[in-house]
Amino acid sequence: MYTINITDAYKKCAKKFLRKHPELVERYLKTLEFLQINPHHPSLRLHALGGALEGLHSVSINLSYRITLELVITDKEITLINVGDHQAVY
Repeated sequence: MYTINITDAYKKCAKKFLRKHPELVERYLKTLEFLQINPHHPSLRLHALGGALEGLHSVSINLSYRITLELVITDKEITLINVGDHQAVY
């Protein structure tokens, strides 16, 4: 199991996102569950980011929405950074 770190800034971002997209609450929670169990689960489509976001990764909530995160494999820690559509998180 991985530890998911949720910062105050991410909590604020997630709250705003879920208020705007209440239909995604269940899928969002399932995404966090998969992250905690296995961040490499194929449905998450985990991939490393480049450019200004180098060092971060992204997972998919669905085809339109993503969560950016910091993934530290050695310590089995995941720090959530941002959530939103492709334009908002990249």
